Amino acid sequence: MIVGIVKESFPDEARVAMVPALLPQLAKAGIEVVIESGAGDAAGFLDEEYTAKGGKILSSRAEVFQTADVVAQVRALGANPENGRSDLELLRDGQAVIGMCEPLTEVESDRAMAAKGVNLFSMEMMPRITRAQSMDVLSSMATIAGYKAVLLAANELPKMFPMMMTAAGTVAPARVFVVGAGVAGLQAIASAKKLGAIVEAYDVRPAVKEQVESLGGKFVELELDAESSEDAGGYAKELGEDFYHKQREMMLSVVAASDVVITTAAIPGKKAPILVTAEMVRGMHTGSVIVDLAAERGGNCELTRAGDTVVEGGVKIIGPVNIPATIPYHASQMYAKNIATFLLHLADEGNLVIDTEDEITEGTLITQGGKVVNPRVLEAMGVSSEGSE
Repeated sequence: MIVGIVKESFPDEARVAMVPALLPQLAKAGIEVVIESGAGDAAGFLDEEYTAKGGKILSSRAEVFQTADVVAQVRALGANPENGRSDLELLRDGQAVIGMCEPLTEVESDRAMAAKGVNLFSMEMMPRITRAQSMDVLSSMATIAGYKAVLLAANELPKMFPMMMTAAGTVAPARVFVVGAGVAGLQAIASAKKLGAIVEAYDVRPAVKEQVESLGGKFVELELDAESSEDAGGYAKELGEDFYHKQREMMLSVVAASDVVITTAAIPGKKAPILVTAEMVRGMHTGSVIVDLAAERGGNCELTRAGDTVVEGGVKIIGPVNIPATIPYHASQMYAKNIATFLLHLADEGNLVIDTEDEITEGTLITQGGKVVNPRVLEAMGVSSEGSE
């Protein structure tokens, strides 16, 4: 089996889908890797590093697509809807593509890939089960986002994070409130605490209280009766607007007392819930900072604009997009490890095997045999499996 790695074409995407250190592990499983020249440059991985580990450098993107049985990307067509369309003419029937592709929302891209006869695998659809943890790109990239969110906030806040005893008196520590204690939230808590801030956190799942406290944060308990916040696949799901309304009311005073608010609530295939209203922003003191990690999904703050910084009443609302690409070296290392583990899962004696009886394969397979086959994607399309594309 030959796996092809191409240079990412999405604007400002600096990650690469495979790093040199993992090539020997793939080679032992009978997987050869070919790389478009310069594919890893932006992330800090040069062509000679790939060749030193057994990779083969090809001069053009077209040559990689022509040679490879499987093309691994950070952003396949759905997650790269404009520039990614030029790859369609390079794909061939029966070829496999693995990457992030926004399959629940970019359904026209799913259809386009199906029409080409491609076996498309979406890394975002990895089941949240124990044996798939090492392939979970959402968790890997959320770790980076949580860390960077704290750095963004610290850079914009007109205060220092730690308490300091100085000759000029005592400097009070910054107060950080993290909304959502998933992977990104927990990393944000840990990073803010290491910088010396007083950290509070809230999550709809009371069970994460112990995790928050283990990182040195204080868990904010709101007396709310919530239904399960996770779907059968282990991903966050939408709760009723009534619940979100009560949650916002109870968070008002906590947000007002915070110097920094970091929000992390994103729901796959859905608009992010509004957790911080304009009223709550107006209650914060001048110089406070909100970092909205759900900006690409519409934002958890009512005033967020994706890719921009909004100032409202002296409060900065930062809506960062594609944070992992701003730390491309380690983001690529983590993403490539997820991809390599998934490739080894799919490979049998060096051949690609698509076993739809396997939970991991079935959960991530979007298109096969000219059709959209993934049940969650078909549901999003409003199409039954019998009438799949």
